[in-house]
Amino acid sequence: MPIYVFRCECGVRFEHLTTMTASDAPACPRCGGATRKVPAGFSLGGQAGPGLSKDEMPQTWKGVYNGDAGYVDSMRRTWDQRQKLEEKYPEIAGDQRPILAHEGRYHDAPLRAGDIQLSGTAPVPGAAAHGHGHGHGHGHGHGHTAPTPTPPASGESD
Repeated sequence: MPIYVFRCECGVRFEHLTTMTASDAPACPRCGGATRKVPAGFSLGGQAGPGLSKDEMPQTWKGVYNGDAGYVDSMRRTWDQRQKLEEKYPEIAGDQRPILAHEGRYHDAPLRAGDIQLSGTAPVPGAAAHGHGHGHGHGHGHGHTAPTPTPPASGESD
């Protein structure tokens, strides 16, 4: 049964649970007078969201239903709205680094610029180290030696 909003001549406004086919209005709870049904306010179910992020947008031809024009236009409008929202609220923008790979093993977590260290390239600031602690990023052996002791100054004995 739906909930309807009713109003009395005395100014009381109240909600009442009744069947859709009921033709008689309930009496006013304050004065007992006649009431009439009034339009209910507009309401939305659920919560508003910011829309699709860059990572959630389709990345492939297959993802846009092989280039379906209506779907591509819809995604373009969605992206334009999202960009305006990100300009106003930069905290929702997320990671802005370029995506290098987004398919296969990177489907759930895209590979971004700076996520891995390529051999022969300079380290990327903020990128994670190799995991051996000192972040060299090149494949040399770790046979580090102790510093060579300095010889005693002349005139000193051992």
